[in-house]
Amino acid sequence: MRVFDLVKTPLRELNSALHTIARGRNDTNFEVVNPRGSHAVAVGIDQPVTVDVRGSVGYYCAGMNDGGTITVHGSAGPGVAQNMMSGTVIIEGDASQYAGATGRGGLLVIKGNAASRCGISMKGIDIVVHGNIGHMSAFMGQSGHLVVLGDAGDALGDSLYEAKLFVRGTVKSLGADCIEKEMRPEHLQKLAELLEKADVKDVRPEEFKRYGSARKLYNFNIDNADAY
Repeated sequence: MRVFDLVKTPLRELNSALHTIARGRNDTNFEVVNPRGSHAVAVGIDQPVTVDVRGSVGYYCAGMNDGGTITVHGSAGPGVAQNMMSGTVIIEGDASQYAGATGRGGLLVIKGNAASRCGISMKGIDIVVHGNIGHMSAFMGQSGHLVVLGDAGDALGDSLYEAKLFVRGTVKSLGADCIEKEMRPEHLQKLAELLEKADVKDVRPEEFKRYGSARKLYNFNIDNADAY
């Protein structure tokens, strides 16, 4: 295991090391200590490496991840796992706003709460939040899944496309064109898979409600003008 102490080593050296691993090498385990809220930790990973960050991070941790497994043993600032392609990002604490924004694949697990705009413009990413999420989450969500074990704030799923939202707690309000939908067997099965991947125990898929697009905002329609 390679250990990077960000008190002694510039962040640039950590990210450079993560970007220059030769294909087929087996020294792919990294530990980051003393992150002290540093921004852009472990960004741009494009190989199946494992990174454990021992502390909280600032903006854009694990951005553009493509295949790595990154665990933050603390909380994360805005934009964690932004534009993720594949792999897994786990936040043991809370996440600030727009976690998982524009994510195209992979799994983001937030074991605490997530702030506003969680999953904004998601394009295939799966996000599981053990706690609550803030307002405007999944805004313009195009595909993927957002699973919330706690409550959701105002305007959930505003201007939603085809992303699927599952909330166990209460939803303060739904955004434009987002409605509650029937929970069919295929949704229960997919939800069970996501809960297992996110290490959620003693929670049943049947405890959730599903929300999705009413599909009335895909094209402008004068009858829906008040919803814009």
